[in-house]
Amino acid sequence: MAYTEKFQQLANAALTRVQQVAPNDVDTLIAAGAIALDIRDKEEHDIDHINGSLHISRGKLEMNVEGLIPDLETRVLCYCNAYNRGALSADTLRSMGYRNAMVIAGGLKAYRAIGS
Repeated sequence: MAYTEKFQQLANAALTRVQQVAPNDVDTLIAAGAIALDIRDKEEHDIDHINGSLHISRGKLEMNVEGLIPDLETRVLCYCNAYNRGALSADTLRSMGYRNAMVIAGGLKAYRAIGS
């Protein structure tokens, strides 16, 4: 998908401010208590998602996250299909006080590429 230049600049800047988690570390982190947060649209989530992930679409993230993830210390692994919306979401969560908000490097596509 082709993105606008300004959107891509925002996503790239967000990516520099958040920690990336390797796709092959995701299952271990979830087993240790991390929450995989799918921030894609509902239709995308319904087609495929990381097993056990929590879904909050990017457009509702700021409004709904505190009710679903009240502990600001929770390790939150944001993801989309690749990384743009995931990086923006992790960056937003960090600005809201979620110190352990991260992005899954390469998103769901990279996670599936390793056979998960």
